[in-house]
Amino acid sequence: MKKSNQALVTQCSETTNIGSQNVNLSRRMALKAGAGVAATSLFGLTACGSSSPALPSKVTKVTFNGMANPGSDANRSLVFTNATIDITYENGTVTKASPLSYKTIYRTGDVLKDPNGNNILAGGYFKPDGVTPILDLSVAGKEEQMYSDAVDGTSLLKLANSTVPGITGNPLFVVTQFEYKSANNAGSSMYGQLPAPIAVVALDQNKTTGELVAKQYFNVPTEDVHGVWIPCAGSISPWNTHLSSEEYEPDAWAVTRTGDSGGYFKSFSMNTFGSETAANPYHYGHVPEVTVKPDGTATIRKHYCLGRFSRELVEIMPDNRTVLMGDDYVGGGLFMFVADVANVLSSGTLYAAKLTQTSAAQSTDGGAFTVTWIKLGSANSQEIEALANSVWSDPNKAGVIIDVVGTATAGYTQIALDGVVEYTKIQTGKEKAAAFLETHRYAGIQGATMEFTKLEGVALNAKDKVAYFAMSRIEKTMQDGAGDINVKKVLSGGVYAADLKDGQKDTANNAINSAWVPTTFAIPDVAVPYVGKLLGEDMTADADGNTSKVDKISCPDNVKFSAAMRTLFIGEDSGYHLNNYVWAYNVDTKTLSRVLSVPAGAECTGLQAVDNLNGYCYVMSGFQHAADWTFKTPSQDALKAAVLENFGPSTPYGAKTLAKRAAVGYLSGIPVIG
Repeated sequence: MKKSNQALVTQCSETTNIGSQNVNLSRRMALKAGAGVAATSLFGLTACGSSSPALPSKVTKVTFNGMANPGSDANRSLVFTNATIDITYENGTVTKASPLSYKTIYRTGDVLKDPNGNNILAGGYFKPDGVTPILDLSVAGKEEQMYSDAVDGTSLLKLANSTVPGITGNPLFVVTQFEYKSANNAGSSMYGQLPAPIAVVALDQNKTTGELVAKQYFNVPTEDVHGVWIPCAGSISPWNTHLSSEEYEPDAWAVTRTGDSGGYFKSFSMNTFGSETAANPYHYGHVPEVTVKPDGTATIRKHYCLGRFSRELVEIMPDNRTVLMGDDYVGGGLFMFVADVANVLSSGTLYAAKLTQTSAAQSTDGGAFTVTWIKLGSANSQEIEALANSVWSDPNKAGVIIDVVGTATAGYTQIALDGVVEYTKIQTGKEKAAAFLETHRYAGIQGATMEFTKLEGVALNAKDKVAYFAMSRIEKTMQDGAGDINVKKVLSGGVYAADLKDGQKDTANNAINSAWVPTTFAIPDVAVPYVGKLLGEDMTADADGNTSKVDKISCPDNVKFSAAMRTLFIGEDSGYHLNNYVWAYNVDTKTLSRVLSVPAGAECTGLQAVDNLNGYCYVMSGFQHAADWTFKTPSQDALKAAVLENFGPSTPYGAKTLAKRAAVGYLSGIPVIG
């Protein structure tokens, strides 16, 4: 539940020791009403009572005090936090239990203003030209422009010399992609059937409070990149652009045989281009990059040379060349791209990981592994896009690159694609095309470990040279003992850590031109609230229907690291928690604290940790598909009604009813460190 400004200005109640003095401190000094605290905002303030000494301006540490699982329908039906932080200053002074709050920037379905001053629907669907709305005509009398209930990858950024009119504070921009629309007004699934929107919202940052207010909304035209397919998580590049994703790439072999992939590629093609056969599946599954302009508009391009697979996002290392990528797939891999030139993703070398298990078979803690790297190929984006075009113009289409059969055949390699066994052969001379356009199949043929189940977000701790990977579930190909990974099933998933090293060679004994190469893969320890690993725990359903323990993570998805706070933020995408949570994991103390809860049935999305933006700190977090749950207790009819009231109107969806609105926002009340 969003706290009011008054709730952020509380009575003096906490005491800390400064040398030999006991000084009563006020939360008022730790927080300003509205948002994060500027690094200079505490300078000159005094504790309660005129004789108290002034607090120092420099914050040296923030400690998260986790909140309990929300117990009331009122709290479960909203984005809610009553978590607090302890703030430590440079002279040892500590302000205890300063409250956090959640601030909404906008919701999908809101009417905002475009750069021309016209009304525009937030999260609205458009043709790739960026201006022609896509309408929901499924129910007579309810015709309307479609808009998404699935906020996802979000980047908060700053540009020099902004020219957006009407901003009186600091101009900022938030880029958000919308993954899909769950259903139309008739209740039919719309997943994957629409060209996905990406929006740039110009923000007015209040110079006194740090509060962010939406001032202008720009829908990015995607015509030049053939539209965007199911963008999931995202990241911000070191050169200040938004890096998107295209998850669950359409299977070009399936489209070659049947015209469809997943049951929705034909619809995507029709809704995007007006024809069921116009879309080329090889145009999707890449890395779109959005460049924001000072006027709040933006351009987009796709990078075709980072491999084509179900990436959740990319994370770029401090060399501005090495890119780590997960693969949100059943039987997916771990991939790395090393660009030829810093700050440019348009050419480089693609690698896939080979894991060797060093822990015992059927490990209960997710296992431990060493990592080596198989080179798949080197290419530039232009040549791979040209290959995508030429292959699809051939009558044999995907058959130009690969052949796939259903039974064991001489010369064919057995692989599992999204958990389904098949036998595949690369056509002679088509290795480069296979490496970059049929990356899942080619990596498996080359001997990469293609066994992860839902390897999702990636985050970097640069100081310690550690990368973190969210494994949403640990099951199936990770537990069957048939390949490189053989661990015990944990449907609740876990977060893995990888040490990053210099001086590595690939499996052909060629040097890898990077100092940021993952060499290990294991789940780190947790001290609080339980002794063990950064791992969920499955259980029999409780009274609320939770089948993951509520005081442990469940199905981690988004992960983002704050270097200043030394904290990994973890967002859940779990059907095993009634409410999904954002957690704060301190990598030094190994403590885990729940800091935010999203509406029942919703997924935590759009996570980003921003340590200092004009003197304010933000943890971005949104949500998608509120009210999406099926397990039931006697009290949950009222809870579902509350969620739908807060984020409606509602949409039928099979046996469920979903809320049509999602939100972009941030966790506020965290001061800048340093």
